[in-house]
Amino acid sequence: MKFYRVFALIERDMRKFFRNPALMMASMIFPLVQLVVLGYAFGGKITNVQVALVDKDTGTQALDVRQGLNAIVENPKTFRLVEYADLPDAMTDLRAGFLKAVLYVPPDYSQRVLNNENPRIAFIEDNTDTFTASGLGERIQQLQSSLNGPVLPRLQSGESPTSNMATLFSANRLPATIQIQTVEVYPYIEYIKYLLAGSISLSIFVTAMIGGGITFIDDKARGLHEGYLSTPLTRVDLVLGLIGSGAIKGLMAGLIITVIGGLIAGIAHLWEPVRLFYLLLVLTVTSLAMLSFMFLLMVRVNDPLVPRAIFGVLNTLLFFPSGAIYPTAGFPVWLRWISTVDPFTYVVEALKNLLLKDTGFSGIYRDVAILTGFSVVLITGCILLFKRQI
Repeated sequence: MKFYRVFALIERDMRKFFRNPALMMASMIFPLVQLVVLGYAFGGKITNVQVALVDKDTGTQALDVRQGLNAIVENPKTFRLVEYADLPDAMTDLRAGFLKAVLYVPPDYSQRVLNNENPRIAFIEDNTDTFTASGLGERIQQLQSSLNGPVLPRLQSGESPTSNMATLFSANRLPATIQIQTVEVYPYIEYIKYLLAGSISLSIFVTAMIGGGITFIDDKARGLHEGYLSTPLTRVDLVLGLIGSGAIKGLMAGLIITVIGGLIAGIAHLWEPVRLFYLLLVLTVTSLAMLSFMFLLMVRVNDPLVPRAIFGVLNTLLFFPSGAIYPTAGFPVWLRWISTVDPFTYVVEALKNLLLKDTGFSGIYRDVAILTGFSVVLITGCILLFKRQI
């Protein structure tokens, strides 16, 4: 063994490593990205959730309810109030996923409070997200406690108010007369069902990484790409053909995971034709969006090590901020901005609406439109950046 030969190999590999800053950055940044994203993507307090208020009473006692709700809106900011005139309209938006809960104050609420006739308020919640439902439920319990409030004890004959201060500040309270009854819209949702949407989107993303990233770069490295360039195919033909083939693979992977995962998780009525059609629609636009995204990232890359280095960063940066594991309402502001531009977010939202709530088109049209626009923009970018030469 000659040490100078060993050192020569070490020098060669080190030179190659330092000539590729993308690999250097990926190896250093990935652990930091994982630490920051995962550290802030789990266990945060639920904030700024959309909650509807349907106040059919508008009396003096209903005003106390509003004041209690406004106090929660101001601090700890668990939810934002949206006024609705009618309960059916609020329920429609709740089932479509635009609201997380509805607080309904009946017309005779104030009268029942004054007459002490068991006044009740309905709190109707979307229980498909147990984390958000738990956070909202805690605040509603606080609201109920504040509405009933502490009651001053009666003074006995000959007893001064000063002598009764200990009783006044004790924890004794009268039984609650105002009740806020929680109504869950859907049956109990196991966590495996909650995770299913994220698993489906992840399977499509992995297929996009392999079919739209690694395969494309490997074809370049093996010279197959040169064969395409020797044909009369245009840039548009090549880009649409490569993205189309990868999207079909992603659609197949997503459909298989949807069917098998749905059976494992116990999704009811999965085989309804209309529901399957909407699922197929979401999976199709998801595959196009994921493949166009990966193709745009790799369209000017030639080194086959680059995609393997950055895919770990992309997986962490896109999957966990999407709300697949923990609701985005528990994220800090900067992580919410990432989830807003993250295509994963809209995929997960649309799949949850279909699989957990069976909302139909009303619950997915916004997500489908965003993913379609996302695909069109990225495919256009791929065509503009694609080089029709070596």
